[in-house]
Amino acid sequence: MDLAARPFRSVLYIPGSKERALEKARGLPVDAIIFDLEDAVAVDEKANARTLLAATLAEGGYGQRTQIVRLNGMETEWGSDDLAAIMETGPQVVLMPKVESIAQVEKVAARLDAHPACAETRIWAMMETPRGILQARLIATAPRMGGFVLGTNDLAKELGCRFRPDRLPLQAALQTCLLAARAQGIVCVDGVYNAFRDDDGLRAECEQGRDLGMDGKTLIHPAQIDIANAVFAPSEAEIDLARRQIAAFEQAAAQGVGVAVVDGKIVENLHIVTAQATLAKAAAIEARN
Repeated sequence: MDLAARPFRSVLYIPGSKERALEKARGLPVDAIIFDLEDAVAVDEKANARTLLAATLAEGGYGQRTQIVRLNGMETEWGSDDLAAIMETGPQVVLMPKVESIAQVEKVAARLDAHPACAETRIWAMMETPRGILQARLIATAPRMGGFVLGTNDLAKELGCRFRPDRLPLQAALQTCLLAARAQGIVCVDGVYNAFRDDDGLRAECEQGRDLGMDGKTLIHPAQIDIANAVFAPSEAEIDLARRQIAAFEQAAAQGVGVAVVDGKIVENLHIVTAQATLAKAAAIEARN
């Protein structure tokens, strides 16, 4: 299961305790779903949510949507039982909250290693504490590590910073995680936008995350899906440019020249790598659709 080749433009949180929401998610045009057993589930519903979600995932029906289960922390009274129940379904991804060290991930990876249904299961890490951000480089190298999810609400709380439209107080943390993820070739998904009725604000934050290099956006409401899908997809102009760059470079190479010129700009091999990635992402989105 090559998760890195899949699109992650839109990654929607769904409470693991809400049967109706779990059913509705099967028809949403979202790239990935985080089935949440942590923050979205009340304490007295933890056990019921775990049972419901395990049965729901075993039933299937989510098509090409990547299925990610956010567990409660292993240090809590629910985390170990969450993992035990979910492992039986052979999950695609388990998402660990508040990861702060590689050792935390290694313990969960060891349990997955011991379960035959989890041969291909990847681990993703919620990056949402100062200690976690400072350990991002090492956490990215952990066994089975496949992606980071930015927990910007928790991180802002821990930092004591203010929410600003430009997210300037969070930029160092966002870029640190992105650097660590890219160094290891894993996915990095931006944090949520809380004002789910504010389309313009959501679009602006998606565009910022896209321009930083994020793979997509975590979402708290289905109404946010279309904007995230549009912003994080290559535009028609970008696809056209990528094709023309590749064609021009191939023509130049055939003539023994190492560079080409497209729209008055030099095109070198590094630009071709980017162009090929653009076309690959467009193809993955088309296949997803």
